[in-house]
Amino acid sequence: MCIRWLLGSSQLQRAWRAASLKHLPYGHQGTRRWRHSGGSTYRAVIFDMGGVLIPSPGKMAAEWEVRNHIPSGTVLKALSSGGENGPWMKFMRAEITIEDFLQEFRKLCSEISKTDMSVDFFSFLLTNEQVVKQFPVMTEAITQIRAKGLQTALLSNNFFLPNGKSFLPLDRKQFDVVVESCLEGICKPDPRIYKLCLERLGRKPSECILLEDLGPNLKAAASLGIHTIKVNDPETAVKELKTLLGFTLRTVVPNTRPVRKTMEIPKDSLEKYLRDLLGIQTTGPLELLQFDHGQSNPTYYIKLANQQMVLRKKPPGTLLPSAHAVEREFRIMKALKNAGVPVPKVLDLCEDSRIVGTPFYVMEYCSGLTYKDPSLPGLEPSQRQAIYTAMNRVLCKIHSVDLKATGLEDYGKHGDYITRQVQTWIKQYRATETSTIPAMERLIEWLPLHLPSQQRTTVVHGDFRLDNLLFHPETNEVLAVLDWELSTLGDPLADVAYSCLAHYLPSSFPIQPGLGDCDLTKLGIPTAEEYFRMYCLHMGIPPTENWNFYMAFSFFRIAAILQGVYKRSLTGQASSATAEQSGKLTEFMSNLAWDFAVKEGFRVFKEMPPTKPLTRSHHTWARPQFLPRTLGRRSYVTSTDSSPAHASKGALVFSPEGLSPPVREVYQRLKQFIERHVYPAEPELQSHQASAERWTPSPLVEDLKIFNCSAPDTGNMEVLVRYGTEEQKARWLTPLLEGKARSCFAMTEPQVASSDATNIESSIREEDGFYVINGHKWWISGGHGEVLFEKVRVPKENMVLGPGRGFEIAQGRLGPGRIHHCMRLIGCSERALALMKARAKSRVAFGKPLVEQGTILADIAQSRVEIEQARLLVLKAAHVMDVAGNKAAALDIAMIKMVAPSMASRVIDRAIQAFGAAGLSNDFPLAQFFAGARALRFADGPDEVHRAAVAKMELKHGL
Repeated sequence: MCIRWLLGSSQLQRAWRAASLKHLPYGHQGTRRWRHSGGSTYRAVIFDMGGVLIPSPGKMAAEWEVRNHIPSGTVLKALSSGGENGPWMKFMRAEITIEDFLQEFRKLCSEISKTDMSVDFFSFLLTNEQVVKQFPVMTEAITQIRAKGLQTALLSNNFFLPNGKSFLPLDRKQFDVVVESCLEGICKPDPRIYKLCLERLGRKPSECILLEDLGPNLKAAASLGIHTIKVNDPETAVKELKTLLGFTLRTVVPNTRPVRKTMEIPKDSLEKYLRDLLGIQTTGPLELLQFDHGQSNPTYYIKLANQQMVLRKKPPGTLLPSAHAVEREFRIMKALKNAGVPVPKVLDLCEDSRIVGTPFYVMEYCSGLTYKDPSLPGLEPSQRQAIYTAMNRVLCKIHSVDLKATGLEDYGKHGDYITRQVQTWIKQYRATETSTIPAMERLIEWLPLHLPSQQRTTVVHGDFRLDNLLFHPETNEVLAVLDWELSTLGDPLADVAYSCLAHYLPSSFPIQPGLGDCDLTKLGIPTAEEYFRMYCLHMGIPPTENWNFYMAFSFFRIAAILQGVYKRSLTGQASSATAEQSGKLTEFMSNLAWDFAVKEGFRVFKEMPPTKPLTRSHHTWARPQFLPRTLGRRSYVTSTDSSPAHASKGALVFSPEGLSPPVREVYQRLKQFIERHVYPAEPELQSHQASAERWTPSPLVEDLKIFNCSAPDTGNMEVLVRYGTEEQKARWLTPLLEGKARSCFAMTEPQVASSDATNIESSIREEDGFYVINGHKWWISGGHGEVLFEKVRVPKENMVLGPGRGFEIAQGRLGPGRIHHCMRLIGCSERALALMKARAKSRVAFGKPLVEQGTILADIAQSRVEIEQARLLVLKAAHVMDVAGNKAAALDIAMIKMVAPSMASRVIDRAIQAFGAAGLSNDFPLAQFFAGARALRFADGPDEVHRAAVAKMELKHGL
């Protein structure tokens, strides 16, 4: 196991504070609050590092323990061990090396957790400054403090890295004084380290404020007369600090920061230019800030006299001819302002590079709100609805601009916009391609073959999304549409689709939060479909039928852009972790794009002229009918019976796209639930199954259970539904349905071949209103226990259906139960194949990745084929059961009982082979999958029995 968190002076010290405090040579009488009054003022602000300037590792440690099934508190106990003379305190005083500390730390963690723990990854994280970034609110506060002439200091319990440098992932230039425990040989809360910091600042304690997150350290500072602020939340702490200092610590202009060194522009020449342009006579300095956004074309906030402006300029250096065209931005915004589109008023275009180094334009500054998170946290549902409606309406206004009246007829080419865009982004992707991404290859072939036959030509923004809009803080109307760098003439539906991308991204998406896992109805946000219908209504046009194409293209475009980022990260200075993430995002986006391509393909298929299906008896496959070659995908259509009764129940649905909207929504929620809650719980469930409590239901399963579809409960529920009396249903069925009870199915006996029901030796006899049962059962479903029934008395009213009718009930029960088993087997097979693919991509053998080994490729292909074959057979069996009943589906049920377990065994076995010895361990679910699949070849009856049943039924039906 690896420790995946980062150390620093933070909440981790809470574990040792009690032990260390009792050894201190001074006492504490509580925290004293020092307030400035009269002529007293603060002259310096002292900052702790972990938990104040950078994220606290305490939470990371706790999450790591949960994720790796380490007893809670192990890390804190190890760090507190020994108090002031423990390895952690010695490490921060530089009395031991990092190697010695890691050795001691591993030993302590292993003793506490009673498991062997590796800390190799721990060392990696200590040296990786990408894992910690300074809180922007603190960066801004420090800048403002220093601008007012106050001093700043960093006072940190810190340690040395293997390279001999201290761990300090911050810009030292932010501080006048830096005091680190590893350099001084003393740690907080020792008062000597505070006095040392005050001495180097040249300040009295009453002139200083300390921001710290640990109680003992705060008390020590307060005892010396330093004013203290306990930091639980950086934002709240900065507000408290502002109150004490008496001036703002946040820039007045939202989303701005001091100009970065690499982006500085000459202020004198700019000020002269602006005074001449605007005729400003009053004196006063020019104020210049840089916006966080506008990375492509650097964007600045300017205040001169009473005028506020925004400047956008070309970046320095050699540029592509058509890139960063601020001239086009100026032109489109000037034209749209005259047409009534809400854009900032442009003041002037300056193409003289002598002023600020490159051409630029100036526009008026608009004050308003921008929303980075599309879920609009903190707003009411009605406000969210109003914001998305306003967003929709302003897009309609852009697309309704009269090109001739505004002089924009030549702003771009007319017609074939999507064609040109597809070719452009294919070329862009090919130029930055680093490996084969299957979904991208399919899209590159599919997109040119499915271009829209009709396209309107309007002004298109090219990057229309929520965070490029400025909203009125009260009325929620759009005050301005920003960032027109990618604007041109083109198909307006490309803008509409692009503005819906967030609807399909998860809220945790690293580039921009999404709405894919949000309850949009509860939030008051329209779905993508509702948003599109709203657009069509506002524009007075019918909804387009090929909406899925536009979504596929939009995601393909983003995937191509991300691939470019990934390629640049490989050749630039980005870390390997960042590069890897960019590559994964490209594949993620391309898969989303292909999902929409598939949906569009089904739409085309459904609109094809109907052909008369081949009608065959319901126990055989109908001839497969293939979609057009341009769709690149197959569809199997099964006809089970030509009767109106059967036809009314619909054709076989073999993909999520064919489900009704309500069922499709349930399907998506199910997928998200499994990915978020079930897969991460697998290790804990494995541990439970190996523990002494394995005979009782896992508390975790009980907490997560929402489906309540365990075997044999579902089959027993169906028995009671079909054959139970009302009294039996009330007593047994209701608790089962509610998940308050579990049930068993006892058939197999140790002394006889129980696959032949006539061999069963258990007996039942009637006696005085009871049934008396004697027998010996094992491998009982729902507990796999071995049970002796000795003179067990069961009330006669508990008999289901009646004496002698057990075989009838069993046959009626077996159909649905077998379907469920086969579905689980297919799910296990899919997981096994997914794990196998991931393993093949990440492992190297004999000089090249496994994924390039011929045998592995063959195994992956064979597994996919076998899974799909079994899946379609199971779907067909379920469909026949739905439309014709269990009896009519007897052959199909026998076939899936024969096919699914053996298929799963083969697929899982191949995955285990790809994992090597690891595939047999509990670190992965493959061994458990294999055991389960093999067991079902008994639980569902031996393969030989199923083969015999299939053969007999096939012979009975004849030719």
